[in-house]
Amino acid sequence: MTAAKDASQAIGRSPDQLTLEERARFAGMRVALEIYTPETLPLRRIEAIGNSLEDCVRMVKARGLDPMRFEYTLLTPM
Repeated sequence: MTAAKDASQAIGRSPDQLTLEERARFAGMRVALEIYTPETLPLRRIEAIGNSLEDCVRMVKARGLDPMRFEYTLLTPM
């Protein structure tokens, strides 16, 4: 399984739901999480994942979402 295909399995999951193995495998990758507002659910899900900020923004745009509504965070191992 390619790294990108493997990482795509994280889409839709909370970073807290990633296993230790997944956290280690995805460490150093960027994830896009919707910025919390009273209108959004407090559960924050990974909406994009990539090796760079540009990759994440590109994935968010490809999904028809507004990249300004997301924060981009570096995943670290637990």
